[in-house]
Amino acid sequence: MPSPLVTTQWLQDNLDNERLVLIDASMATVIGKDPIVYDRPMWIPGSRQIDLEGVLCDTGSSQTHAFPAEEQVTEEAQRLGITTDSLVVLYDNQGIYSAPRAWWIFRSMGVKHVFVLDGGLPQWLAEKRDVVSTIAENTATPSNFVANLDRSRVRDSAYVLHHLDDSRVTVIDARSRSRFLAQVPEPRPGVRSGHIPNSHNLPFTEVLEGNCFKPASELKAIFITLAPPLQSSSEPQLVFSCGSGITACIILLAAELAGYHQLSLYDGSWADWGRDESLPVA
Repeated sequence: MPSPLVTTQWLQDNLDNERLVLIDASMATVIGKDPIVYDRPMWIPGSRQIDLEGVLCDTGSSQTHAFPAEEQVTEEAQRLGITTDSLVVLYDNQGIYSAPRAWWIFRSMGVKHVFVLDGGLPQWLAEKRDVVSTIAENTATPSNFVANLDRSRVRDSAYVLHHLDDSRVTVIDARSRSRFLAQVPEPRPGVRSGHIPNSHNLPFTEVLEGNCFKPASELKAIFITLAPPLQSSSEPQLVFSCGSGITACIILLAAELAGYHQLSLYDGSWADWGRDESLPVA
């Protein structure tokens, strides 16, 4: 399974796979799109849940939605029974919204086989597949998985500032164009309007088609204009940003689908950069 995505049909065919760990990574807070609101709770059969805004967020950090510590991911992965052999599939109830964030957390922490369900719960429902009204009881045998963060996958403001004029590094911002261009105020108090100098704007909605990602050929056409190959023929390093590190992971995953591999997340994103008066703003 070379793609970071799985289809609804693949998931349907593998619901009874003993290696499958199916996880609902939905968030209560949805910014940047009109949220899908459900009249009753529903999940794909066999789902377990994670809390991206609490359990898998470093609440001791001053950053909004700070990347979790290794200890947090270790504890949660062990609780879920995730092993080196597990097929971890993540989805959310907005189609494609917060599941890519969970995918990048687990992947950055050393989970080898982790995927996002393309289209999430809305696509599953559109195809009239079965759902349940209660979350599955977690009967998994606790594992001995230990998280080990690959620090090249998560960047801070010092790294971004140092590479502002580096032609080998491209910063791509997933916020709406109006926020990127400072045409509207930021939703978070105390955060300046504007964007990181020399960064590019790719609103996360532009890599999606309906509930799913656009085809890889269309994604390649989008990214080649933002991050063309370097003269040395080496691949540019792409750093992804947004409001607080959630939707940046959507376009990060899209870049991987487009064939890019040197990818990292500016975890603090604009909530971090825009609050720091010492950092330049365009």
